[in-house]
Amino acid sequence: MITRPAKAGLAAALSVTTLATGAVLATGATATAATPSPSAQHVTVSQGGNYPGGFFTTGNMSVDWTTSGTADLTGPTHITLDLPPGVTTDGVMFFPTPQDYVFTSTLSPDHRHVEVVFTATRAPGSYNFMKLNLATTPGVPIVGAITATVSNPNDTDPTGHVSGYDLGSKSYLPATVQAAPAVTGLDTTTGPAAGGTAVTVSGSDLANGMVLVGGLPAPGRCTDTSCTVTTPTGSGNAPVSVATPGGTAAAPATFDYTGTPPTPAAPAVSTLDTTSGPVTGGTRVTVSGSNLTYGTVAFGGVPATHVSCGATFCTATAPAGAQPGPVDLTVTTAGGTSAPVTYTYTA
Repeated sequence: MITRPAKAGLAAALSVTTLATGAVLATGATATAATPSPSAQHVTVSQGGNYPGGFFTTGNMSVDWTTSGTADLTGPTHITLDLPPGVTTDGVMFFPTPQDYVFTSTLSPDHRHVEVVFTATRAPGSYNFMKLNLATTPGVPIVGAITATVSNPNDTDPTGHVSGYDLGSKSYLPATVQAAPAVTGLDTTTGPAAGGTAVTVSGSDLANGMVLVGGLPAPGRCTDTSCTVTTPTGSGNAPVSVATPGGTAAAPATFDYTGTPPTPAAPAVSTLDTTSGPVTGGTRVTVSGSNLTYGTVAFGGVPATHVSCGATFCTATAPAGAQPGPVDLTVTTAGGTSAPVTYTYTA
């Protein structure tokens, strides 16, 4: 039985919620303890909502991802959604604040496939979700499965990465585990440092995969036997891998960048939401500014922990200070180090 809350709820701002470590939350379900993952970084996917069916020819749903393990989830997380024939979406809604993350989404021309890359640092027990409106095609039966997947290259546990809901029976499908991928080759192994080179990655069990070149996501799409992507900006001999719900596989060759990549704009810090905290550290600080993507944060030259940066916000936990008093807070990216702002350690 599917509960159908008021559609006005879609207009509400989406949020990031922290659950107890090891909990898994699905829309409309109660959080329950999950089997501990053997992976230090683990992420699982679930879905739920007002699926179309019966008298309802439209609907909405969420795709949710929850972290667990013994360490913060880092690096890019890849989420996919596939809709059956006759069911479409106009894209995803995702806007929690502060925007200490990078979020990109791509909708296929037929509006039935969504690819999302979410890059952030999230503590074990964190929960994120995105919303989608669903529409149906008149005269086409509302049947088939909605499938959501998740993967992260730092997650070595393939369980919990696939979620299915059958519109015909109105029921969630049994858990499945995708086969581990294998990468056999690249059709192109060199290109300019500015990026933009088209590359086909060959292999097996690559469906729902994300290609990484030098650790950065390469835009494109994967089938079971190949991925067609465009290289991001990079330099030197960059390793290539494909992260799928079944695991991550390295390519037998690197992609060799030629020339010098363009220098990103220098980061700048404008304000802190908290300008002081105890010398013992542990204060959570939100940094506002510009050009902060993929940044690291330092307090008096000491790296902060639990750092997550988007284009205009970073969140970070202050390390312990050497003594009470003011220190320089800076953000460093590939574009350089920001001018300092003052953070004060208190006794």
